[in-house]
Amino acid sequence: MTTEPIANRCPKCQAPLPANAPQGLCAKCLLAAVSTPTEAGQSADRKPAPAIAAVVAAFPQLEILELIGQGGMGAVYKGRQPRLDRFVALKLLPHSLAADAAFAERFNREARVLARLNHPNIVTVHDFGLSGGYFFLLMEFVDGVNLRQAMQAGRFTPQQAMMLVPKICEALQFAHDEGILHRDIKPENILLDTRGRVKIADFGIAKLLGEAREKLTLTAIGQAVGTPHYMAPEQLEHPQDVDQRADIYSLGVVFYEMLTGELPIGRFAPPSQKSGVDARVDDVVFHALEKEREKRFRNAGDVKTRVEEITAHPAAAASAPGQRSPGTAVPERRATCYFNTPARMRNCFPGAAARIYTCKGELQLDAEKLAF
Repeated sequence: MTTEPIANRCPKCQAPLPANAPQGLCAKCLLAAVSTPTEAGQSADRKPAPAIAAVVAAFPQLEILELIGQGGMGAVYKGRQPRLDRFVALKLLPHSLAADAAFAERFNREARVLARLNHPNIVTVHDFGLSGGYFFLLMEFVDGVNLRQAMQAGRFTPQQAMMLVPKICEALQFAHDEGILHRDIKPENILLDTRGRVKIADFGIAKLLGEAREKLTLTAIGQAVGTPHYMAPEQLEHPQDVDQRADIYSLGVVFYEMLTGELPIGRFAPPSQKSGVDARVDDVVFHALEKEREKRFRNAGDVKTRVEEITAHPAAAASAPGQRSPGTAVPERRATCYFNTPARMRNCFPGAAARIYTCKGELQLDAEKLAF
Protein backbone atom coordinates (compact mmCIF):
# COMPACT_ATOMS: atom_id res chain seq x y z
CA MET A 1 0.00 0.00 0.00
CA THR A 2 1.37 3.43 -0.91
CA THR A 3 0.76 6.58 1.06
CA GLU A 4 0.21 9.84 -0.81
CA PRO A 5 1.53 13.05 0.80
CA ILE A 6 -1.19 15.09 2.43
CA ALA A 7 -1.28 18.54 0.85
CA ASN A 8 -2.63 20.30 3.93
CA ARG A 9 0.11 19.11 6.30
CA CYS A 10 3.41 20.77 7.19
CA PRO A 11 6.24 19.11 5.22
CA LYS A 12 8.54 19.49 8.24
CA CYS A 13 6.49 18.07 11.14
CA GLN A 14 3.35 16.77 9.36
CA ALA A 15 1.06 18.83 11.58
CA PRO A 16 -2.23 20.08 10.05
CA LEU A 17 -1.80 23.40 8.25
CA PRO A 18 -4.08 26.40 8.81
CA ALA A 19 -5.54 28.04 5.73
CA ASN A 20 -3.16 31.01 5.93
CA ALA A 21 0.06 29.02 6.51
CA PRO A 22 2.97 30.96 4.93
CA GLN A 23 5.28 29.13 2.53
CA GLY A 24 3.39 25.87 3.22
CA LEU A 25 4.81 25.44 6.75
CA CYS A 26 3.11 25.43 10.14
CA ALA A 27 3.67 28.00 12.88
CA LYS A 28 4.95 25.29 15.24
CA CYS A 29 8.16 25.09 13.22
CA LEU A 30 8.67 28.89 13.45
CA LEU A 31 11.61 29.16 15.85
CA ALA A 32 12.77 25.53 15.63
CA ALA A 33 15.86 26.55 13.69
CA VAL A 34 16.40 30.00 15.20
CA SER A 35 18.46 28.56 18.04
CA THR A 36 19.69 25.51 16.13
CA PRO A 37 23.26 25.73 14.75
CA THR A 38 23.54 25.29 11.00
CA GLU A 39 27.30 24.97 10.75
CA ALA A 40 30.09 22.99 12.32
CA GLY A 41 31.81 24.27 15.41
CA GLN A 42 28.90 24.14 17.80
CA SER A 43 29.04 21.86 20.82
CA ALA A 44 27.80 18.42 19.84
CA ASP A 45 27.39 17.27 23.45
CA ARG A 46 25.07 20.01 24.65
CA LYS A 47 22.76 19.10 27.48
CA PRO A 48 19.07 18.39 26.82
CA ALA A 49 16.69 21.31 27.06
CA PRO A 50 14.95 21.74 30.43
CA ALA A 51 11.80 19.66 30.74
CA ILE A 52 8.46 21.42 30.34
CA ALA A 53 7.61 20.69 33.99
CA ALA A 54 10.79 22.42 35.19
CA VAL A 55 10.07 25.47 33.05
CA VAL A 56 6.48 25.63 34.30
CA ALA A 57 7.77 25.61 37.88
CA ALA A 58 10.27 28.39 37.14
CA PHE A 59 7.71 30.59 35.33
CA PRO A 60 4.33 30.16 37.07
CA GLN A 61 3.04 33.38 35.50
CA LEU A 62 3.20 31.77 32.05
CA GLU A 63 1.47 28.88 30.32
CA ILE A 64 4.36 26.91 28.81
CA LEU A 65 3.01 25.18 25.71
CA GLU A 66 5.96 23.46 24.03
CA LEU A 67 9.66 23.46 23.25
CA ILE A 68 10.16 24.95 19.80
CA GLY A 69 13.94 25.09 19.47
CA GLN A 70 17.29 24.34 21.06
CA GLY A 71 20.86 25.23 20.16
CA GLY A 72 24.13 26.70 21.31
CA MET A 73 22.38 29.87 22.47
CA GLY A 74 19.84 28.11 24.67
CA ALA A 75 16.33 26.74 24.36
CA VAL A 76 13.16 28.46 23.15
CA TYR A 77 9.65 27.66 24.36
CA LYS A 78 6.30 28.83 23.12
CA GLY A 79 4.25 30.23 25.95
CA ARG A 80 1.21 32.33 26.70
CA GLN A 81 0.67 35.23 29.07
CA PRO A 82 -2.90 34.66 30.39
CA ARG A 83 -3.34 38.18 31.78
CA LEU A 84 -2.44 39.77 28.44
CA ASP A 85 -3.87 36.93 26.34
CA ARG A 86 -0.86 36.83 24.03
CA PHE A 87 1.63 34.23 22.89
CA VAL A 88 5.30 34.76 23.71
CA ALA A 89 8.65 33.10 23.01
CA LEU A 90 10.63 32.29 26.14
CA LYS A 91 14.39 31.93 25.55
CA LEU A 92 16.34 30.27 28.36
CA LEU A 93 20.11 30.75 28.21
CA PRO A 94 22.36 27.80 29.10
CA HIS A 95 21.81 26.78 32.73
CA SER A 96 25.55 26.81 33.44
CA LEU A 97 25.53 30.61 33.17
CA ALA A 98 23.71 30.83 36.50
CA ALA A 99 26.97 29.82 38.22
CA ASP A 100 28.81 32.86 36.82
CA ALA A 101 28.23 35.77 39.21
CA ALA A 102 29.83 38.28 36.82
CA PHE A 103 27.50 37.22 34.00
CA ALA A 104 24.44 38.57 35.83
CA GLU A 105 25.73 42.13 35.60
CA ARG A 106 26.55 41.79 31.90
CA PHE A 107 23.21 40.14 31.19
CA ASN A 108 21.16 42.85 32.90
CA ARG A 109 23.16 45.57 31.16
CA GLU A 110 22.84 44.06 27.69
CA ALA A 111 19.21 42.96 28.11
CA ARG A 112 18.14 46.50 29.02
CA VAL A 113 19.67 47.74 25.80
CA LEU A 114 18.02 44.97 23.77
CA ALA A 115 14.64 45.78 25.31
CA ARG A 116 14.95 49.30 23.88
CA LEU A 117 15.10 47.98 20.30
CA ASN A 118 11.56 48.96 19.42
CA HIS A 119 11.35 48.48 15.65
CA PRO A 120 8.75 46.73 13.45
CA ASN A 121 11.44 44.53 11.88
CA ILE A 122 13.06 43.42 15.16
CA VAL A 123 11.65 40.79 17.53
CA THR A 124 10.59 42.69 20.66
CA VAL A 125 12.00 41.80 24.08
CA HIS A 126 9.13 42.07 26.58
CA ASP A 127 11.00 41.09 29.74
CA PHE A 128 14.24 39.58 31.02
CA GLY A 129 15.82 38.40 34.24
CA LEU A 130 16.75 35.36 36.33
CA SER A 131 14.05 32.90 37.40
CA GLY A 132 14.32 29.37 38.70
CA GLY A 133 18.04 29.34 38.03
CA TYR A 134 17.64 30.39 34.38
CA PHE A 135 18.58 33.66 32.73
CA PHE A 136 15.70 34.34 30.37
CA LEU A 137 14.43 36.66 27.66
CA LEU A 138 10.67 36.88 27.14
CA MET A 139 10.13 37.87 23.53
CA GLU A 140 7.50 38.53 20.93
CA PHE A 141 6.20 35.31 19.36
CA VAL A 142 6.32 35.60 15.58
CA ASP A 143 3.70 33.48 13.85
CA GLY A 144 5.37 32.35 10.65
CA VAL A 145 8.59 30.73 9.44
CA ASN A 146 12.25 31.61 9.28
CA LEU A 147 14.09 32.41 6.09
CA ARG A 148 15.83 29.03 6.00
CA GLN A 149 12.49 27.25 6.01
CA ALA A 150 11.11 29.58 3.36
CA MET A 151 14.07 28.88 1.06
CA GLN A 152 13.85 25.13 1.65
CA ALA A 153 10.18 25.25 0.69
CA GLY A 154 11.36 26.16 -2.80
CA ARG A 155 9.12 29.16 -3.28
CA PHE A 156 11.62 31.95 -2.82
CA THR A 157 12.47 34.14 -5.81
CA PRO A 158 15.13 36.80 -6.51
CA GLN A 159 12.31 39.34 -6.68
CA GLN A 160 11.27 38.43 -3.15
CA ALA A 161 14.89 38.76 -2.04
CA MET A 162 15.00 42.28 -3.45
CA MET A 163 11.91 43.15 -1.43
CA LEU A 164 13.16 41.60 1.83
CA VAL A 165 16.70 42.99 1.93
CA PRO A 166 15.66 46.66 2.46
CA LYS A 167 13.58 45.60 5.48
CA ILE A 168 16.54 43.71 6.94
CA CYS A 169 18.68 46.79 6.32
CA GLU A 170 16.20 49.01 8.16
CA ALA A 171 16.37 46.76 11.22
CA LEU A 172 20.17 46.59 11.13
CA GLN A 173 20.53 50.35 10.70
CA PHE A 174 18.18 51.00 13.61
CA ALA A 175 20.12 48.64 15.88
CA HIS A 176 23.50 49.97 14.76
CA ASP A 177 22.35 53.52 15.49
CA GLU A 178 21.60 52.29 19.02
CA GLY A 179 25.11 50.87 19.28
CA ILE A 180 24.02 47.21 19.01
CA LEU A 181 25.53 44.66 16.63
CA HIS A 182 23.81 41.40 15.83
CA ARG A 183 26.94 39.28 15.11
CA ASP A 184 24.98 36.26 13.90
CA ILE A 185 22.90 37.30 10.90
CA LYS A 186 21.84 34.12 9.08
CA PRO A 187 18.57 32.74 7.59
CA GLU A 188 17.61 31.09 10.90
CA ASN A 189 17.54 34.47 12.64
CA ILE A 190 15.41 36.18 9.99
CA LEU A 191 11.71 35.47 10.52
CA LEU A 192 8.77 35.99 8.15
CA ASP A 193 5.35 36.26 9.75
CA THR A 194 1.95 35.39 8.29
CA ARG A 195 1.52 38.96 7.08
CA GLY A 196 4.78 38.89 5.15
CA ARG A 197 6.67 41.08 7.62
CA VAL A 198 10.36 40.57 8.33
CA LYS A 199 11.55 40.19 11.92
CA ILE A 200 15.17 39.75 13.02
CA ALA A 201 15.67 37.69 16.17
CA ASP A 202 18.48 37.35 18.72
CA PHE A 203 20.11 40.77 18.50
CA GLY A 204 23.13 40.93 20.79
CA ILE A 205 22.89 37.34 22.07
CA ALA A 206 26.07 36.21 20.31
CA LYS A 207 28.05 39.01 21.98
CA LEU A 208 26.53 38.28 25.36
CA LEU A 209 27.43 34.60 25.23
CA GLY A 210 30.76 35.35 23.63
CA GLU A 211 31.79 37.33 26.71
CA ALA A 212 31.16 34.25 28.85
CA ARG A 213 32.96 31.66 26.75
CA GLU A 214 36.29 32.10 28.51
CA LYS A 215 34.79 30.80 31.76
CA LEU A 216 32.13 28.48 30.39
CA THR A 217 32.49 25.87 27.70
CA LEU A 218 29.83 27.20 25.34
CA THR A 219 31.99 26.84 22.26
CA ALA A 220 35.44 25.60 21.46
CA ILE A 221 38.14 27.59 23.28
CA GLY A 222 39.14 30.64 21.29
CA GLN A 223 36.37 30.21 18.72
CA ALA A 224 34.22 33.22 17.94
CA VAL A 225 30.51 32.86 18.64
CA GLY A 226 28.56 32.91 15.41
CA THR A 227 28.03 30.82 12.30
CA PRO A 228 31.30 30.39 10.34
CA HIS A 229 30.13 30.74 6.73
CA TYR A 230 28.16 33.89 7.59
CA MET A 231 30.87 35.58 9.64
CA ALA A 232 33.09 38.39 8.37
CA PRO A 233 36.83 37.59 8.23
CA GLU A 234 37.63 40.00 11.06
CA GLN A 235 34.92 38.41 13.21
CA LEU A 236 36.69 35.06 12.91
CA GLU A 237 40.20 36.47 13.39
CA HIS A 238 39.56 39.24 15.93
CA PRO A 239 36.06 38.73 17.42
CA GLN A 240 36.50 41.55 19.91
CA ASP A 241 37.32 44.08 17.19
CA VAL A 242 34.25 44.26 14.98
CA ASP A 243 31.82 46.98 14.01
CA GLN A 244 28.61 47.30 11.98
CA ARG A 245 30.41 46.21 8.83
CA ALA A 246 30.57 42.64 10.19
CA ASP A 247 26.76 42.53 10.08
CA ILE A 248 26.84 43.95 6.56
CA TYR A 249 29.16 41.12 5.45
CA SER A 250 26.74 38.57 6.95
CA LEU A 251 23.88 40.30 5.16
CA GLY A 252 25.84 39.96 1.91
CA VAL A 253 26.12 36.21 2.46
CA VAL A 254 22.39 35.90 3.14
CA PHE A 255 21.58 38.07 0.11
CA TYR A 256 23.74 35.88 -2.15
CA GLU A 257 22.15 32.74 -0.74
CA MET A 258 18.64 34.08 -1.28
CA LEU A 259 19.46 34.89 -4.90
CA THR A 260 21.35 31.71 -5.81
CA GLY A 261 20.56 29.05 -3.23
CA GLU A 262 24.30 28.73 -2.56
CA LEU A 263 26.87 30.17 -0.16
CA PRO A 264 29.58 32.48 -1.54
CA ILE A 265 32.52 30.19 -0.75
CA GLY A 266 35.86 30.27 -2.58
CA ARG A 267 35.52 31.54 -6.14
CA PHE A 268 31.83 32.09 -6.73
CA ALA A 269 29.86 33.33 -9.72
CA PRO A 270 28.02 36.67 -9.71
CA PRO A 271 24.36 36.34 -8.66
CA SER A 272 23.19 37.50 -12.09
CA GLN A 273 24.80 34.45 -13.69
CA LYS A 274 23.02 32.12 -11.29
CA SER A 275 19.55 33.62 -11.06
CA GLY A 276 19.08 36.10 -13.89
CA VAL A 277 18.74 38.98 -11.44
CA ASP A 278 19.66 42.49 -12.61
CA ALA A 279 23.44 42.64 -13.13
CA ARG A 280 23.63 45.77 -10.99
CA VAL A 281 22.84 43.59 -7.98
CA ASP A 282 26.24 41.92 -8.44
CA ASP A 283 27.98 45.14 -7.41
CA VAL A 284 25.83 45.44 -4.29
CA VAL A 285 26.52 41.86 -3.19
CA PHE A 286 30.25 42.01 -3.95
CA HIS A 287 30.56 45.36 -2.16
CA ALA A 288 28.95 43.86 0.95
CA LEU A 289 31.21 40.79 0.74
CA GLU A 290 34.53 42.62 0.54
CA LYS A 291 37.13 40.79 2.64
CA GLU A 292 38.59 44.08 3.85
CA ARG A 293 35.95 45.87 5.87
CA GLU A 294 37.24 49.30 4.80
CA LYS A 295 36.02 48.47 1.28
CA ARG A 296 32.51 47.42 2.32
CA PHE A 297 29.39 49.53 2.64
CA ARG A 298 29.82 51.65 5.74
CA ASN A 299 26.25 51.21 6.89
CA ALA A 300 23.13 49.16 6.18
CA GLY A 301 21.25 52.23 4.99
CA ASP A 302 23.56 52.46 1.97
CA VAL A 303 22.73 48.85 1.04
CA LYS A 304 19.02 49.62 1.34
CA THR A 305 19.33 52.67 -0.91
CA ARG A 306 21.18 50.77 -3.63
CA VAL A 307 18.72 47.88 -3.65
CA GLU A 308 15.70 50.16 -3.73
CA GLU A 309 17.18 52.18 -6.61
CA ILE A 310 17.59 49.00 -8.66
CA THR A 311 14.06 47.84 -7.83
CA ALA A 312 12.54 51.23 -8.64
CA HIS A 313 14.34 51.57 -11.99
CA PRO A 314 14.49 48.10 -13.58
CA ALA A 315 14.75 49.54 -17.12
CA ALA A 316 18.07 51.25 -16.36
CA ALA A 317 19.96 47.98 -16.69
CA ALA A 318 18.53 47.34 -20.16
CA SER A 319 19.76 50.68 -21.53
CA ALA A 320 23.24 50.41 -20.06
CA PRO A 321 26.12 49.69 -22.45
CA GLY A 322 26.73 46.01 -23.03
CA GLN A 323 23.34 44.89 -21.69
CA ARG A 324 21.55 44.58 -25.07
CA SER A 325 22.27 41.83 -27.54
CA PRO A 326 23.84 42.97 -30.83
CA GLY A 327 21.28 43.66 -33.53
CA THR A 328 18.38 44.05 -31.13
CA ALA A 329 16.03 46.78 -32.30
CA VAL A 330 15.64 49.72 -29.98
CA PRO A 331 11.95 50.43 -29.34
CA GLU A 332 10.97 53.96 -30.25
CA ARG A 333 9.85 55.97 -27.25
CA ARG A 334 8.12 59.32 -27.78
CA ALA A 335 6.87 62.05 -25.50
CA THR A 336 4.87 65.15 -26.40
CA CYS A 337 6.75 68.42 -26.12
CA TYR A 338 4.63 70.80 -24.07
CA PHE A 339 6.68 73.87 -24.98
CA ASN A 340 4.59 74.22 -28.13
CA THR A 341 4.20 78.00 -28.15
CA PRO A 342 6.56 80.93 -27.53
CA ALA A 343 4.27 82.10 -24.71
CA ARG A 344 4.53 78.76 -22.86
CA MET A 345 8.31 78.74 -23.25
CA ARG A 346 8.60 82.33 -21.98
CA ASN A 347 6.50 81.48 -18.95
CA CYS A 348 8.71 78.51 -18.06
CA PHE A 349 12.13 79.86 -19.07
CA PRO A 350 12.15 83.67 -19.22
CA GLY A 351 14.97 85.08 -21.26
CA ALA A 352 16.58 84.92 -24.69
CA ALA A 353 16.64 81.12 -24.75
CA ALA A 354 12.87 81.03 -25.15
CA ARG A 355 13.14 82.55 -28.65
CA ILE A 356 14.86 79.42 -29.95
CA TYR A 357 11.71 77.29 -29.71
CA THR A 358 8.90 78.84 -31.74
CA CYS A 359 7.04 75.85 -33.15
CA LYS A 360 5.26 72.69 -32.13
CA GLY A 361 7.30 69.53 -31.91
CA GLU A 362 7.98 66.32 -30.06
CA LEU A 363 10.85 64.78 -28.10
CA GLN A 364 12.12 61.55 -29.63
CA LEU A 365 14.36 59.28 -27.55
CA ASP A 366 16.63 56.86 -29.38
CA ALA A 367 19.41 54.62 -28.03
CA GLU A 368 21.90 57.44 -27.55
CA LYS A 369 20.26 60.85 -27.44
CA LEU A 370 17.13 62.89 -26.94
CA ALA A 371 16.12 64.77 -30.08
CA PHE A 372 13.51 67.54 -30.55
